[in-house]
Amino acid sequence: MKKQTLSIMVLAIMAIMTACKSKNDFSGNTPKKGIDSVSYAIGVQIGEDLKRNGIDSSFNVEVLARGIYEAINNKKLLFGGDTLTDVLMKHFNPQMFAMVEENNKKAKKFFEENAKKPGVKTTASGLQYEVITEGTGPKPKATDVVKVDYVGTLLDGKEFDSSIKRGEAATFPLNGVIPGWTEGLQLMNVGSKYKLYVPGKLAYGPQGQQQAGIGPNETLVFEVELKGIEPPQAAGQGPDNAALQKMMEEALQKQAAGK
Repeated sequence: MKKQTLSIMVLAIMAIMTACKSKNDFSGNTPKKGIDSVSYAIGVQIGEDLKRNGIDSSFNVEVLARGIYEAINNKKLLFGGDTLTDVLMKHFNPQMFAMVEENNKKAKKFFEENAKKPGVKTTASGLQYEVITEGTGPKPKATDVVKVDYVGTLLDGKEFDSSIKRGEAATFPLNGVIPGWTEGLQLMNVGSKYKLYVPGKLAYGPQGQQQAGIGPNETLVFEVELKGIEPPQAAGQGPDNAALQKMMEEALQKQAAGK
């Protein structure tokens, strides 16, 4: 069923491409079978979705069709990943793209210089850390729930979040936070205090966290104390990820507002 839908989608895109090339409005092609009506309906949805996202006749529909075809058929792409994100952002949100570029330049310079400092270590992902205090307890796994105290700052030293100021240690599943934390805290023994230097790609990425004053691809610095690993929760009593995310966002908003 899924393959049929994808095939119909490709046909719809190819029909758009052909229409653009031949200037034919296809008004004479009325649905004759059930699948024809389905094909037309999917074509309408695709066209409306493209239009809502700012795609009009100025775009190269032939290349657009190629991108869809190669993606759903697992072909080698002309580009993807960060390049794909940058291309779209540069066109649809040039202001944010400029901020990303500026933050990337700052981060590159910072991490190059920071790596030369005594005690600073760099992992394969680009995360940097230094040990303030080494604990003797166990190390958490990505699936563990941990209890931590932390202070988060930007590169200019501006504080954007602090469990210490809130007067309550934070407890959360380690695989439910930013990648830099998931990786960094697994390096720590309970009782340790580390300083984590988290590049934007391992933090909040291009979207940032505007309510907390964190820009797109902004580097974050955390001083983190791993206070404990919480007992595993009973089946059916796992953390509500949506509720956890909401709680974290509310904490960031309150911190940003100076409450």
